[in-house]
Amino acid sequence: MEENTVGRVLNIQHFCIDDGPGIRTTVFLKGCPLNCAWCHNPESQSHQPEIMLREEKCVFCGDCAAVCPRGAHIFSDKGEHTLNRSTCAGCGACANKCATGALEIAGRVLSVDEIMADIRTDAVFCRTSGGGVTVSGGEPTEQPDFTVALLKACKLEGLHTAVETCGYCQCKVLRKIAEHTDLFLFDWKLTDPELHKVYTGVSNHLIVENLSLLSSLGAKVILRCPLISGINLTEAHYDGIIEIAERESAVQAIELEPYHPMGIGKAIALGKPAVYANSDFLDKETARQIMKYISARTHIPVSVSGDPR
Repeated sequence: MEENTVGRVLNIQHFCIDDGPGIRTTVFLKGCPLNCAWCHNPESQSHQPEIMLREEKCVFCGDCAAVCPRGAHIFSDKGEHTLNRSTCAGCGACANKCATGALEIAGRVLSVDEIMADIRTDAVFCRTSGGGVTVSGGEPTEQPDFTVALLKACKLEGLHTAVETCGYCQCKVLRKIAEHTDLFLFDWKLTDPELHKVYTGVSNHLIVENLSLLSSLGAKVILRCPLISGINLTEAHYDGIIEIAERESAVQAIELEPYHPMGIGKAIALGKPAVYANSDFLDKETARQIMKYISARTHIPVSVSGDPR
C-alpha cells in the first residue's frame, strides 16, 4: 500500500510556529541537491544516515568502539576520540550505546504510517490553530514518491499541507507534489545566477523556472529569503527579491530569514569543514532595515522570521 512507502527522515518537530501558518508538525527529510555555504542543517544534505560526534561530550568510555561492527571509533593515548568516516556505515549502534549524547545518528528510515502516527499525537492543536504539517529538509523533492504519499495521507486527515523547497528539481516532480500542497515555502537565496552557483553549487535558472510553474498552477508561495553577511546583503539582491515577487503571481508574502551560526557546530560534528564559518548572528535590526527597503518597493507583505506577525 502507498501509505507504507518509506523515506529517509532527519527529524520530526512538533509545535513549530515558523514553518507556515498556525501550529505545525514539521517533517525534515534527508538529502539536498544544493550545498549552501551557510547551511544551518548540514546533517540534512546527505541522503544517507550519518553519525555526528561531539567530542566535547565524550567521556572516553570506549563503549562505542566496543559495539561498532567496523571498528570506526579510534581512541588515542592523547585522549582524542576520532571517527573513521570512510569505514563507518552509519548503522547507529554506537549512538544507541552512547550514554552522554556525544554520538547521534542523523537520519532514519520511517514509513508514512509511522510518521502519521506521530503527527496524530498533536494534530488537534494543528487543526484548531489553522496550522498543519510542513515537509522540509534537506529537500522534499529529492524523495518525491515519499513526499507525495505523506502529503496525501495528511490531506486525507484534513491537515493543511506545506512544503519547504529550494526549487531545484524536475518540473514534473514539482507539479506532482503541488497537487497535494496548500502552501509552498520557496527559498530564494541569491538573485545572480553565477553567485548562486558559487555559493550553492548550482545555478538558479531551474529554480526560477519552477517558481513560474507554481504561478501557472495557481499555487500559493511564501518566498523565503536568507540574509547572509558578505554574500547577499546587497541592494541588487533585494531588488531581485522585489522583481521576482512582483512578477510571480504565486508569491503571497516575503519572509526574510536572518543568518544564524547553528550549522557550524553541526558541520564540525559531521567531520565537515564549515565553509561559511561566521559565528555571528545577523542582528534583527539589520534585517528590519532590509525589510523596510523591500516593503517600500512592493505591495507584497514582508516580514522578518521570528518577529510577531
